Amino acid sequence: MLSVCDHFEPFHHTNKAGAMRRMAIWHECLPRLSSNKDHDGQTPRHTFFYPIEQYDTDVIHSLAELCVKTMNETEIHLHHDRDNADNFCNTIELGKVNLRKHGLLGNDATGNPAFGFIHGNWALDDSDPKGEGCGVRGELAILKQAGCYADLTMPSAPHRTQAPIVNRLYYSQSTLAGCSHHRGTHVATGVNNTSAMRGNMDHLLLVQGPLLLDWSRRKWGVLPRVENSDLGPVNPPTLRRFKQWSDTHIGVEGAESWCFIKLHTHGAPERNHASVLGAECQRFHDELLQFAKKEGFRLHYVSSREMVNIIHAAEDGHQGDAGLWRNYLFQPPPNLQD
Repeated sequence: MLSVCDHFEPFHHTNKAGAMRRMAIWHECLPRLSSNKDHDGQTPRHTFFYPIEQYDTDVIHSLAELCVKTMNETEIHLHHDRDNADNFCNTIELGKVNLRKHGLLGNDATGNPAFGFIHGNWALDDSDPKGEGCGVRGELAILKQAGCYADLTMPSAPHRTQAPIVNRLYYSQSTLAGCSHHRGTHVATGVNNTSAMRGNMDHLLLVQGPLLLDWSRRKWGVLPRVENSDLGPVNPPTLRRFKQWSDTHIGVEGAESWCFIKLHTHGAPERNHASVLGAECQRFHDELLQFAKKEGFRLHYVSSREMVNIIHAAEDGHQGDAGLWRNYLFQPPPNLQD
């Protein structure tokens, strides 16, 4: 399962006109990647985590049109410094309303909005040692009660907010001490099944991307560089990197035949377009599909919502073709439903 989670900020260091120019580039370039198809016939997936504190009707309308055009999804991203719990709750609720006006955000079993979350500035649950970028403790429970199906912030390394747990899918119990995601229980099936934690309103699922030391690229020819699954301006996706990501074996305990690779990027600014929209990205998907055929594994391009659904299906003991469980618990957003 391969998912790209974009901290998508069209207004980053620009104005409204610049944001709209960026959206026009995405409308032109993203559909070009549709020539590649996975085991299920799906094209590469790109999940847009939009910063809800930067809501703009025209930009979100354009993003919603892009999602329909490319069958992609939008989730919630938020920067909030020195915040408090009441204001955080209100901000999340307003963000849900604003995105739903454009047909965005998936649904839970009752039809209520369900969303994935990425914390701006990496400071989930007030975890920045300098006390910056959040201010809200008990944040995981607030998110869960608001309809969040998972947090997908980590990894943040080499930033100081990096959690001590790495390369894991796990549940964390929210506490008022902060840094709740620094502790957790690995998602598991069988005798160690953790599915009961899904219903606990103070437990939230944490989905991490690969984090490891890359000894094939060394700083000053000596120190290994950090491979943090980021698609940045000098770090386009490559088959070499894919092999490193898959070697972390991020998965559900007891269902190790399914591997979950969550990548991240800040794809809106032009300097990152080559890694997510350009020829290097196209080359990666061409080579990846050839590699999957050669090695005999099923490749599934998934949104963050679909990835979490498949995680829960594995947790519940389902096996075989993972693509069957894309909509297992959480349904697609209204703008992608037939």
